Amino acid sequence: MTTLATPERLSERELDALVRDHLALVGHLVREMLGRVPAHVNRDDLTSAGLAALAAAAKSYDPSRGTPFGSFATVRIRGALLDELRGLDWASRSVRHRARKIETATAELTAQLGRTPTEAELAETLGVAVSELHSAADDVQRAVVLSLQGFAAGTAEDLVPDRTQGPEELLLHREKIGYLHQAISALPERLRTVVESYFLDERPMAVIAAELGVTESRVSQLRAEALTLLRDGINSQLDPDQLPTHVRQDGCIARRRHTYYTDVAARGNLHSRLTHTSPLGTPLRGALKAAGF
Repeated sequence: MTTLATPERLSERELDALVRDHLALVGHLVREMLGRVPAHVNRDDLTSAGLAALAAAAKSYDPSRGTPFGSFATVRIRGALLDELRGLDWASRSVRHRARKIETATAELTAQLGRTPTEAELAETLGVAVSELHSAADDVQRAVVLSLQGFAAGTAEDLVPDRTQGPEELLLHREKIGYLHQAISALPERLRTVVESYFLDERPMAVIAAELGVTESRVSQLRAEALTLLRDGINSQLDPDQLPTHVRQDGCIARRRHTYYTDVAARGNLHSRLTHTSPLGTPLRGALKAAGF
């Protein structure tokens, strides 16, 4: 009969030292998160959540497993910061309202013009400055990033699942990562190029713009469009109730979206989705970083 190893526990003095030695980690992760959310998010609230997660991680840490404490704590601190943001409902109603207005106006103009409207045309229709469109797009992009980050964090290290999860939770975790890969590969070529160049290769916006022969603001618009498609493509497979409902179902935009959703679904099955991660859920190290994938 096999005897399970008893977890190695640290003394109170060792726990205190471990927490003190990693206080800077909390500050680093809070700064990283603040760079992805609107300015009104309170730093102190995030810091408090991060410190509590650090202390909890120290108490549950088992050195005998061989995992560096920094890696172990990072996963839990980032998870606590995301939970805090969701609890604060940082994506305010005004942000969501602006996003819906912009998406509705874009759909209507596209139907009228037979093409994607320019930023100037969209701004004129909405009665706002182009800079306000950029600001709204940035806020919406951050919302998409955090939504995706809820099941696929920034790096391979971040995607190591909680070892306390049961088999069903681990399987779902891995399948979601697989759907993310399928959604990226199903993007239209230009959008996929922007996503891979900006997030995977971490190339400057100006370089991407020069290669595509467009302005930096256009690249920013393409990036936001791609992230919205990724979110909806994944939701089309896992949570269809979250898909937008204000787009005319008989319009060209709805048809293009349906084609994209179908393509996402056709690009793999459960087996192929699970191959994007190891048995422990760690994804390929080419996972998107800055977008929170």
